[in-house]
Amino acid sequence: MLVDDLKARITRAMKEKDEAARDVLRVALGEAQKLEANAQRSLADGEVAAVLRKLVKSNEETIAMAPDAPQVPTLRQEIEVLASLLPKTLSVAEIAAALAPVKEAIVAAKNDGQATGVAMKHMKSTGATFEGNDVAAAVKQLRS
Repeated sequence: MLVDDLKARITRAMKEKDEAARDVLRVALGEAQKLEANAQRSLADGEVAAVLRKLVKSNEETIAMAPDAPQVPTLRQEIEVLASLLPKTLSVAEIAAALAPVKEAIVAAKNDGQATGVAMKHMKSTGATFEGNDVAAAVKQLRS
């Protein structure tokens, strides 16, 4: 369970006196526990992973808005810590390869939106972990 991994990593970060990792992992655990309390049930790993991705995205957006800010190195370290807990996502090239069975339907679609819809439906059926933007990029590759 991802929540258990979070707790173990917090303990390890405390022992190693890694304050940045400890703090961001505590934030992640707190967000997950808040969601759990609101749902009144244990969260599935996918739901906890969504919390982690949200925190990573928030840090990335902060870096993009102020790339010269003094806290950028800490934010990058936090992203690295959180990303290490997430399942590996497929690259654009791996997604394009996975879309081979539906390539004809993607190319035949009237526009990129419909083609992306076909691709997303296929990718979700595979159970693979991927980013939506990467699927859109793979679709553009296949259609060009």
